[in-house]
Amino acid sequence: MPAHDPTAALAELGLTLPAAPAPGGNYMSAKTVGNLVFLAGVISQTADGIVTGTVGLDRTVEEGYDAARSCALLQLAVLERHLGSLAAIKSVVSVNGYVNSIAGFADSPKVVNGASDLFLAVFGEPGRHVRAAIGVSGLPRHALVELQMTVEI
Repeated sequence: MPAHDPTAALAELGLTLPAAPAPGGNYMSAKTVGNLVFLAGVISQTADGIVTGTVGLDRTVEEGYDAARSCALLQLAVLERHLGSLAAIKSVVSVNGYVNSIAGFADSPKVVNGASDLFLAVFGEPGRHVRAAIGVSGLPRHALVELQMTVEI
């Protein structure tokens, strides 16, 4: 079990989970294999719609950080729908963050910290994970960030 209650941690942060997004194609949002749950990528989205743009062109690192955090919230919503409760999560295993950015942009890790910081705040030490933060020249629907992850149950 997590070091503390993830639902209570979200409330303490003043956050509520958005509706879990439906898959955008012929794939599953989440799939359990043994004690691992693999999650498909979700793109940066808020109640106002998809967060689009390119870091280093028309978006800042801070805006990218917020977009990565929005992806993390969406992934938590997917997990809650898939598992029934975030309390079923023992640990966040891995996170892959893709940042739509200009060529040569070197601060993708600072952007993806938006997700990593949230997972640590919600799950405590079990939220610490391995990670890749990758700059790319484009994402589905012109999204600013896409986040894929794996958790242990």
